[in-house]
Amino acid sequence: MADETVATNREARHNYHILESFEAGIALQGAEVKSLRDKKANLNDSFARIDEGELFIFNMHISPYPQAGRFAPEPKRKRKLLIHKAETRKIEGRLTQKGLTLIPLKVYFTRGRAKVEVAVAQGKKLYDKREDIKRRDSDRELRREMRGKE
Repeated sequence: MADETVATNREARHNYHILESFEAGIALQGAEVKSLRDKKANLNDSFARIDEGELFIFNMHISPYPQAGRFAPEPKRKRKLLIHKAETRKIEGRLTQKGLTLIPLKVYFTRGRAKVEVAVAQGKKLYDKREDIKRRDSDRELRREMRGKE
């Protein structure tokens, strides 16, 4: 059974250098799982943080499930990420370095369980972003020319 991707944070790879990534489960309430299965999630502007030794994700939007009625939880609530304590300590050690942050890259299902891929990342400077765009454009031109010569 392959992983089913629910949402990706496409801006993350544009705005950050990804240094290391981790897989974590999400503690969800009620019909949030059904909303995720309907791909009603958004990771834009979301981030993760360690509070009192536990990992949480903030600003991750999960749309309320229509049939949940009045019991639907708040869409942008703080959600606990389920990860081993050793990994939490490792992440905490990395985040003590200046300029590093923890961002979610994607939400997906593995064997019926909702998972989040979070990454320790460092913000890119404007010139890094321009360099990436130039490299991507030149690669595209090269592929286009190679395709024309066949």
